[in-house]
Amino acid sequence: MDMFVCEICGVQYPPSEEPPVRCLICDEERQYVPETGPAWTTLEAMRASGVYRNAFEQDEEGLVSIVTEPGFGIGQTAYLIEDRGYRLLWDCITYLDDDTVAEVRRLGGIDAIAMSHPHYYSAQAEWAETFGVPLYIHEDDREWVVRPGPHVRFWSGDSCKLSDGLTLHRLGGHFRGGAVLHWSGGAEGAGVLLSGDILQVAADRRWVSFMYSYPNLIPLPAATVARMAEQVRPLPFERLYNAFHRVVRRDADAAVQRSAERYIRALQGELFRT
Repeated sequence: MDMFVCEICGVQYPPSEEPPVRCLICDEERQYVPETGPAWTTLEAMRASGVYRNAFEQDEEGLVSIVTEPGFGIGQTAYLIEDRGYRLLWDCITYLDDDTVAEVRRLGGIDAIAMSHPHYYSAQAEWAETFGVPLYIHEDDREWVVRPGPHVRFWSGDSCKLSDGLTLHRLGGHFRGGAVLHWSGGAEGAGVLLSGDILQVAADRRWVSFMYSYPNLIPLPAATVARMAEQVRPLPFERLYNAFHRVVRRDADAAVQRSAERYIRALQGELFRT
């Protein structure tokens, strides 16, 4: 039996004789199924094709990004963070091969994996099993885990401390369990927030945005955005990295607050007339 991978979102399913009829992640209003219908592959087929590789980039001291080339699925970035000897993989990508495993181990390995939300679950179980590490997911997103197992650690509440300098914060919004990662030691001690797309860096990198569905352009309510901004207000972070290697490089904590204010004014009809 094969573990089929959805080519649209990159999520890997449990072993089966035939591809699933539908993808749980894509067949929902926050994602999409193309007009051509579902499409499936396997990690074995991807490796055998010789097409894909994972590229590693040192973004700053203690932070390495990992992205698949050419892009696959949603095309997100995973980040490997080292905090005082503790090494965390933030979010996940589908492609995993021997070269990737060797490079991750050369860099020091992984102690745990933590996820922002279901759109990036990809081959998270494959990564967790390969490196023998726990996989942290907020319990509010339990229903979206298609490959559960002993590696999964469902956490609850609004925060989960993984190490002295790494803490998960549930903001909700995009998904009920949508989480961001605060790295207090990042940016030379000024703090870094890794946001997946719970907070999305805009084309103008001085701003972020908030959405229920990005591909289908469904906004979040003003009250939800206000709550999300209030939850991160106490956290100091100079920089913010999203899931697509976009970065707010300066005063990122202030950028989140003014972005929330602008978003709410737009929803309330106070920002512009058109």
